[in-house]
Amino acid sequence: MSVARQRTYAYGSLAVLFAGLVAAVIASNTLLTGLKLDLTENRLYTLSDGTRNLLADLPEPINLYYFFSDRSTEGIQVLRDYSIRVGEMLEEFVVASNGVLRLEQIDPLPFSEDEDRAAQFGLRDLGLGTLGGDSIYFGLAATNTVGDEAVIEVFDPDEAASLEYDLGRLIYSLATPEKSVVGLLTGVPMTGGFDPQTQQVREPWVIGQHIRQLFEVRNLTAGLETIDDDVNLLWLVHPTNLPETTLYAIDQFLMRGGRALIFVDPLAEVATAMPDPTGVGAATSSDLEPLFSAWGLQFDPTQVVADSARALSVNMGTGRPVRHIGLIGLEAADMAQSEIVSAGLDTINLGTAGHLAVADNAPITLVPLLRSSSESALLPAPQFQFLQDPSALQDSFSPGGSEHVLAVRIEGPLPSAFPDGPPGAADSLLPPPEGHLGSVEQSGIIVVADVDMLSDRLWVQMQRSLLGQQLAAPFANNHDFVASAVANLTGSEDLIGLKSRETYDRPFDRVLDLQREADARYRETEQQLQAELAETERRLGELQAAREDSGSLLMSPEQEAELDRFREEQLRIRQELRTVQRELDSSIEGLGTALKLFNIVIFPLGLGLAALLVYAIGRARRASTGTKAPPAAST
Repeated sequence: MSVARQRTYAYGSLAVLFAGLVAAVIASNTLLTGLKLDLTENRLYTLSDGTRNLLADLPEPINLYYFFSDRSTEGIQVLRDYSIRVGEMLEEFVVASNGVLRLEQIDPLPFSEDEDRAAQFGLRDLGLGTLGGDSIYFGLAATNTVGDEAVIEVFDPDEAASLEYDLGRLIYSLATPEKSVVGLLTGVPMTGGFDPQTQQVREPWVIGQHIRQLFEVRNLTAGLETIDDDVNLLWLVHPTNLPETTLYAIDQFLMRGGRALIFVDPLAEVATAMPDPTGVGAATSSDLEPLFSAWGLQFDPTQVVADSARALSVNMGTGRPVRHIGLIGLEAADMAQSEIVSAGLDTINLGTAGHLAVADNAPITLVPLLRSSSESALLPAPQFQFLQDPSALQDSFSPGGSEHVLAVRIEGPLPSAFPDGPPGAADSLLPPPEGHLGSVEQSGIIVVADVDMLSDRLWVQMQRSLLGQQLAAPFANNHDFVASAVANLTGSEDLIGLKSRETYDRPFDRVLDLQREADARYRETEQQLQAELAETERRLGELQAAREDSGSLLMSPEQEAELDRFREEQLRIRQELRTVQRELDSSIEGLGTALKLFNIVIFPLGLGLAALLVYAIGRARRASTGTKAPPAAST
């Protein structure tokens, strides 16, 4: 082959490759539009099954109006970047709905009709423009065929983790205008109101506001005698001192096939701050003993589950966090991943929770949803009630080696706690009144042995966002668990998949292990110091008692020597404490240095060497199989 022909062949090959590349790009833009590869560990950019089910079953078209002031946000890169994420998510929703969702993207230019539409929908003007104070809109409005409207006033970058949830919740509210009714009967101040102790208005709990956005929550009174038929779910939180007439109303509601989400507690710390008009002390424990006994559900309101492996750290004001074995931070492994209520959650925090079990020969079956680790044990509830130093609980704590069930779903037939009829009917010879029900074939009940998990302090922190809003920033999935339970029990199973994805924290397991190890060594050394102090005080007392001049205020030489010895020992032990802390810091810094070295040097170097090796092998193979071109013919 001549040199000219070789060149022609090479140029022709390059032209074919270029044409193929152009064709591939055109084909990918045409045929593979919307196709993405999500390589994140938690699949943060993939729609959940619940979202897809919701969108696939939409009964009627819904119009989405996505407002973003593109021109007015030039120079505000954080909003522009997030607008791309919002737009892509909305497009994913449209594709998953098979066209039932209709998306219109709008740039509301200043003094335009689109700007007027944004204001009419109630979208919030951010007013951060760079062009002479132009309005900025970054929100979503949606309408259904009957004229109902729903809006997200503003998309805040600080709430990016819950974007899918917020969009799904908005669409669900339009797809199902008739919300399920949740009857709330609570013995703690969930709904806010005036606090006579502080003389201030008490804010409602965030979790209650969260549920009210999805369902119609109807407040019930503790003295009720009937429950309306339109109530889909009974939400019982810390039921204390309920009269028998109310217990009977709850019983018959369940016998009619009603469903219940029940939160009881051996020690509800949120109840200790409640006003107590009786003067006998606030009811800190709650139980539904008459009903639980009839069902065969066992709950001991005098015992708290303590867990050393899942203990949360609390700040006691000393500058050093202390692990509290009564405050439990459950991990994904502690939740039933096969149950739709608890599947896919990462963290749930509980405080002084109880445990649940089933009695022998009970007609019901318990499906555990949440459980402690095997490094747990039961402690008397009074030990936690007036606890000043949580670390004191660890001194004599001995894990039992078994797990304890903290939340359950009850399945199977449910007998009535009032088989003879209303309260007092057992003393009558007459049969139960007409309409009384003695059992139900299938129960629909979830019981959680903790009330404090609903309070704000265990799962959410209020903070001000980039755009000046007061935001609830969750650091645990407590609200997801409750919302999923309510959705499941009311039959709205599509909402179960609409879990927000706030928990982005990637815990450094090795660092946590180092901290636990250092904490144990610190505690051991500290206890040694306390023992030395007690022994020194005993020795000083013995020396003082043995002195003939016991009335003298001056120390004897023996006492001074003993005190000097203790001071030297105290100095040595304190040095050991500082050494423990320095070793912890050094271990963490060493681990960080090793990770940086791997990420910055070793991994890129290894990748480069691997590329060179592949290149060298390929070149060697080509050299071994190549042939030289024949010489050109002579003329």
